[in-house]
Amino acid sequence: MQAFRYSQPKSIDNAVEANGRQNSKFIAGGTTLVDLMKLNVEKPTALVDVNGLPLDRIEPSSDGGLKIGALVRNSDLAWNSNVKQRYSVLSEALLAGASPQLRNMATTGGNLLQRTRCYYFRDTNYQCNKREPGSGCAAIDGFHRIHAVLGGSEHCIATHPSDMAVAMMALEATVHLRGAQGERSVALNDFYLVPGTTPEKENVLEPGELITYVTLPPLPQGTRSHYLKLRDRASYEFALASAAIVVQVSGGKIQHARVAMGGVGTKPWRSKEAEQALQGREANEHTFRAAAEAALKPAKPLRDNAFKVELAKRAIVRALQVTTQTA
Repeated sequence: MQAFRYSQPKSIDNAVEANGRQNSKFIAGGTTLVDLMKLNVEKPTALVDVNGLPLDRIEPSSDGGLKIGALVRNSDLAWNSNVKQRYSVLSEALLAGASPQLRNMATTGGNLLQRTRCYYFRDTNYQCNKREPGSGCAAIDGFHRIHAVLGGSEHCIATHPSDMAVAMMALEATVHLRGAQGERSVALNDFYLVPGTTPEKENVLEPGELITYVTLPPLPQGTRSHYLKLRDRASYEFALASAAIVVQVSGGKIQHARVAMGGVGTKPWRSKEAEQALQGREANEHTFRAAAEAALKPAKPLRDNAFKVELAKRAIVRALQVTTQTA
């Protein structure tokens, strides 16, 4: 780990100003950033501690949805009664991730900005375009069992690790930002970028911009949701494939459907193809399998991760079964 400057701004504006300097990083829980600094993957010259900012509340939004401060800890969000009752997919996703100790530290904003667990990104002995643009991608010709089958390119196939972000994608969350140019809001689906030729650019954040809060819209009455995570072991493990499902069923037919996947994409992956295959259809096995096939049709598996295609399909079908059984 290299030496760095440290500051604790007293206001959001001061934090944005402090982080506008070259090679500076915001820090809250630090559950990802500090690890990467120890590995010399992240080498900021300054850390701006935002823990003292008033961004740690969960409260109703003006449209009947939910407003979640960027500094809300994952454990507080997961166990919030409003979240458990109205947005259960989010609570389930959070509780499926990390460990209780990490959830007590990790924040909403930090979780959205998690870096990949790709072995080659985290080991500076290997080539990685995400870490050093233009150096190459060791994963493509290496061991890529945990890597993405959706959204990859010849420059990067690293998966996004967050469970929370997958659930928020299915809930159509909006991310609210504050930067030197003022405030702006970005739909979560537009917040993340696929690697293309610039895998070092993972999202649309401008230098110095701070995530201030996230909003979830109100869901249609009678909506049910579920998060299913498939992994190598039952705890403290990242998803090989996961599915976040939000559906409303009326008269045996699906009136509203949102489908997102984790563990298989270079970003939390929303499948509008699956949603279209579900909309207005009978809530049965045939419909669920058609949706799963549609969701994975664009997949481009490699040698070691081809199993993820079938695994993700089964995750979608099972999550739909569980969700519609309770509808």
